[in-house]
Amino acid sequence: MISPKTRYLTALLITVLMTLGSARAQQPRPPAEPPPPEHPAIEQAALERLKATSQRLAGARSMSFTAVTTYESPARNGQPLYYATLSQVAVQRPNKLRVITPGDGPASDFYYDGKTMIAYAPAANLVAVADAPATIEAAMKDAYDKAAIYFPFAELIVADPYKNLSDGLTSAFVVGQSHVVGDTVTDMVAIANANVQAEIWIGVNDGLPRMIRAVYPKDPTQARYEIQFSNWHLNPKTKDADFTSARALKAPRMNFARPDAPSQAKP
Repeated sequence: MISPKTRYLTALLITVLMTLGSARAQQPRPPAEPPPPEHPAIEQAALERLKATSQRLAGARSMSFTAVTTYESPARNGQPLYYATLSQVAVQRPNKLRVITPGDGPASDFYYDGKTMIAYAPAANLVAVADAPATIEAAMKDAYDKAAIYFPFAELIVADPYKNLSDGLTSAFVVGQSHVVGDTVTDMVAIANANVQAEIWIGVNDGLPRMIRAVYPKDPTQARYEIQFSNWHLNPKTKDADFTSARALKAPRMNFARPDAPSQAKP
């Protein structure tokens, strides 16, 4: 038989528990967290740095620079081997481009004067000549489509570099600063989209690119590319003769076509 004292204590305990439960139920619930942004890794500071350097490049009527590109190519045993090319680049907007490229392989020269593209192999003394479209961007695309000629710095010499660098970004953030690259202080900006992951070193004082490192996730080899920029000159004086070559035009002709296409040198 339960004593009155036990009944009292039991009733008191039940009352206390019910009171605590009611108090907890009446406490306001924390607000639901807002859904994450579509691309939470895109920092405004990174976009501002990209935009500033893009505007600097786009605002130049002419420019010249040196680009040293290092790239991977696997050996037969799968070991990655590293090769380099040095490109001496001159640009006059909107329709002139010269790229002189010695490297760890056959040298090549490319000239575009707004009407004609010239691809010249000095060692073989062979030249390919083709009609060209009216802008640098269209000429570079035409050169790639017809002859697999690709310039790894192409995104920097188009009319709107920012559009090329920012389209489709899924992440962009400032990594920090470097006091090593390009003999100056640079901001390191990392960007990525579905096709490329890249890091860009941008000069703090002049806003010019000093180095780009990139990997292409869809590339089965996962090869890495590095471009170092130097000898920047914005708005240098240029002349039409800088964007053609009398020597190249005297060489025997070959088709303006891909390197793996059948070679057909003309007399």
